[in-house]
Amino acid sequence: MSLKRVFWLFFAAALLFLADFFFKSYVSQNIPLIGRSSFFYPYGGIPVFHDFCGVSFSINYVMNKGAAWGVFASFQQLLLYFRMAVISGLLVYVVFFNCDRNRGVPFMLVITGAIANVVDYFVYGHVVDMFYFTFGTYSFPLFNIADSAIFSGVMLLLLAPLFKKKCNLRDYGSA
Repeated sequence: MSLKRVFWLFFAAALLFLADFFFKSYVSQNIPLIGRSSFFYPYGGIPVFHDFCGVSFSINYVMNKGAAWGVFASFQQLLLYFRMAVISGLLVYVVFFNCDRNRGVPFMLVITGAIANVVDYFVYGHVVDMFYFTFGTYSFPLFNIADSAIFSGVMLLLLAPLFKKKCNLRDYGSA
């Protein structure tokens, strides 16, 4: 990978990390924890839009002590070690074994999002989730910018093979 590409990946990762960090900081300092204090939408948060084609969106503050959707919340320390091991493994793979330059952006998204969520553990003692969508009567689990980056990176990695150019005999100059 060229030095210029590495620079732009680090620059994009830094911007993503800072956006996540500052947004979480703002939410944790200025929005009360979602809870029983308000029974009406958006439950103490900031409404962005309400019932637009059946979709509502607000900014709320939730402490997530587990993984996605709060899973393994009672194993917070073990989850921290697991996250750090996964980040380390991904970094080793990207630096030493990844030969496909098209995987740089997806891996950057996954690694940056994972690091941002680990940093939350050290800063807040939990991950700060804030984006709250409801689709009709379905309440989607809250998430943050780092979670969106991880999801986007994983989806790009999974969908990449669908967009690879297929080789045929004409590509090799055969008649």
